[in-house]
Amino acid sequence: MDFKDDAELDPSQVEDARASGPQPGGGGSMPGCGAMPGCALPIGGKGGCLLVIIGLGAILLLGQPLLNGFSGEYGNRYEPSPRQPQPSGNLADRCKFGADADQSEDCRIVGIVNSIQTYWKQAFAGRGRTYTPARTHLFGGTRTTVSTACGKADSSVGPFYCPADRKVYLDLSFFNELQTRFGAQGGPFAQAYVIAHEYGHHVQNLLGTMRRVGNDRQGANSGAVRLELQADCYAGVWAHNALRTGFYTEPFSKQDIDQALSAASAVGDDSIQRRTQGYVTPEGFTHGTSAQREKWFSIGYDSGDPGRCDTFAGRI
Repeated sequence: MDFKDDAELDPSQVEDARASGPQPGGGGSMPGCGAMPGCALPIGGKGGCLLVIIGLGAILLLGQPLLNGFSGEYGNRYEPSPRQPQPSGNLADRCKFGADADQSEDCRIVGIVNSIQTYWKQAFAGRGRTYTPARTHLFGGTRTTVSTACGKADSSVGPFYCPADRKVYLDLSFFNELQTRFGAQGGPFAQAYVIAHEYGHHVQNLLGTMRRVGNDRQGANSGAVRLELQADCYAGVWAHNALRTGFYTEPFSKQDIDQALSAASAVGDDSIQRRTQGYVTPEGFTHGTSAQREKWFSIGYDSGDPGRCDTFAGRI
């Protein structure tokens, strides 16, 4: 996934808090949510927000104590690396053009976010709607906890989206764990898939889709699973249309797409349950199986049409 050297990046869409030290308290922990990246759970707190812990493929462990209001991105089995490279200088100084995105992971994240949001702005405009951008908030390093409008979280939760402040929260050490612990291929496009999935939930927030989940939060055919699979489909839709956003030199390669499919498969409910508990319990699903996650990313990628991503209609 090569960026155009002269493509102008907008680093204002990404907040970098990694070098600012531990975050002060405030906001309180997220109450009783459960580890559902991509599931919409009504909780108390500020504005009665819907909390969406959006990472990729968490499992809900009933009866386990919550960690800062979460049961954790992967049932508290994700352990961020204790040693992470610290950013040097702010993103605005370092991430100006596509050439920078080809040389720096931080700038690549900026470029991915820019491309995703450019696509959704185009897609919304084509349907007579207005897309409201969402920022990505980078944390980690010495700052392993983060306070959000949905409450306080830490790095063990993995990537997530909070609809109350409309931000994606991301600790880059997660991508190492995705590869080393959960068996994904890794690579730049695995990162792109994760981020595009998170922004898929932002799209769901803007469209009001999250309200369709209600209390249907667990089980193979639950609203939570359908919401998650739709975000996977939206990620595929962006990948299909990414060249049109003006940030890339050519369509994504088969190797790129394989990285996304590998990540999607690694975080299927069945795959994680086999790895963590040795057996599969469909009644505990919150995100969909590996096959389903690959399927819905592929539907989005092959069609390039968000209208094909209605996971709430019929079989999934």
